[in-house]
Amino acid sequence: MNQQIAHIALVVNNYDEAIKFYTEKLNFTLIEDTKLSETKRWVMVKPSGEGQCCLLLAQAASEEQKSRVGNQTGGRVFLFLYTDDFWRDYNTMQEKKINFVRPPVTESYGTVAVFEDLYGNLWDLIEPSKNP
Repeated sequence: MNQQIAHIALVVNNYDEAIKFYTEKLNFTLIEDTKLSETKRWVMVKPSGEGQCCLLLAQAASEEQKSRVGNQTGGRVFLFLYTDDFWRDYNTMQEKKINFVRPPVTESYGTVAVFEDLYGNLWDLIEPSKNP
């Protein structure tokens, strides 16, 4: 059996502002932006690198969905962005005014800091340890 997670849906307020944030601030690549209806699009972005998992940006379509924007996990870190050079990416993100809510620390598993996206979802930026 061969299974993998292909996409993770991220509820956003607006397709275009989310695309702009992820492509301009985090340097993600816009993989697809297909209009499905007057109000719905299939929008996928992914970080550079070899991984196959993408974020599916899903514009909130109801009040219940709108209430989840920025807090899909009840305030816990939601997504984990691995990097091969923590300090390069951390410094670049700071220059682009990404808000880090927890400063860098070195843990047994690597160097990590917590940042928030444009809606307040929490992310870990992690450079895994070379010697696990």
